[in-house]
Amino acid sequence: MENVLKSNTPSWLEIDLTRISHNIKEVQKLIPSTSKIMAIVKANGYGHGDVECSRMMEQQGIDFFGVSSVDEGVRLRENGIQSPILVLGYTPPVHFHYLNEASLIQTLVSKEYAEKLNAYAKEQNVVVKAHAKVNTGMSRIGISHRIMHIISRISKALVRLKHLNVSGIFSHFSVSDCLDEENCAFTNHQIALFERVLADLRPEGLTPVQRICRQLWNFKLSEPALDYVRPGLLWMGVPAMMHWQFARHRSFSPHGMEGKCFPGKGYSARCYGQLRPSFQAEVCTRVATLAVGYADGFPRSVSNQGACVLLHGRRVPIIGNICMDQMMVDITGLDGVSEGDVATLIGCDGDEVLSVDELSRLAHTINNETLCWISQRVPRIYK
Repeated sequence: MENVLKSNTPSWLEIDLTRISHNIKEVQKLIPSTSKIMAIVKANGYGHGDVECSRMMEQQGIDFFGVSSVDEGVRLRENGIQSPILVLGYTPPVHFHYLNEASLIQTLVSKEYAEKLNAYAKEQNVVVKAHAKVNTGMSRIGISHRIMHIISRISKALVRLKHLNVSGIFSHFSVSDCLDEENCAFTNHQIALFERVLADLRPEGLTPVQRICRQLWNFKLSEPALDYVRPGLLWMGVPAMMHWQFARHRSFSPHGMEGKCFPGKGYSARCYGQLRPSFQAEVCTRVATLAVGYADGFPRSVSNQGACVLLHGRRVPIIGNICMDQMMVDITGLDGVSEGDVATLIGCDGDEVLSVDELSRLAHTINNETLCWISQRVPRIYK
């Protein structure tokens, strides 16, 4: 029954796994030969399917994955992912047992948290895998760079906790997707702080895996020699917004969000198409209704902001407010539109392209959030 419904659904997200494979190879060309890729597949792989994408990337040689929470890690394990999995966020003590049972790596969000996890592991007579987080400027979790004079001592203490196998240490860039001089200087400062911690650990014979999060590679920055790097959304062909032109020649977006048309409607001048008049047609306008709305993940905030969809290889503007399950588009002058025609909301139709980046700009947000909006009621179709 589920397959029948998917084959006749009014909206869907098509994901080309071969393009993700291509993107992985292109990202590998950008990083030092001594570094590997850590693929972040949290939030259901940013809406692309964590299990499906992880399986494909594992086949491509990716041997490290990151998730947000312990339940995401357990889900990957239950679906056959064998590579190391790092839980990037906080795991409540009541769920500590999953870390050992599923062989997950826990981020140490603070010294106190590490000691609590170590006490649990000691009580259970197990050793839990962990990575230490150094806060060099993101200012969310980890040992703060503001106490740099003791950060190395704390890091050494974490690595030496007997019931924690602290095999890695990492940090997170906060503004590496910005190319202006001030932000580049701050990112290089973060690199310097991180390298200082590593330098202090080496004389003690402590050489955990070194990793730092980079949402993309900024060639104005210094290049630390690290074991792993995080390419952000680049494995999906979606870079940080400012660098779309930089990356589009190398990578391909693997996704296309599409929906079907209802029968077109003719609106005379100044007729309203909705209960609340957000749009008034000044001339006779032909309107088609699409069976997709904000409950599917298309942001209502782009209503009357110049957003378009692709229909018959042409851009057609969205008019009025985007509704929960539907939206209206102006098809005046576009002949041959009929019920069941496919409209592309993200992706390509002929020579026309609607990128995630374009939609994110109209919605005044980032690409990460735009991809996470796409709801679970939109079937994912893989090819």
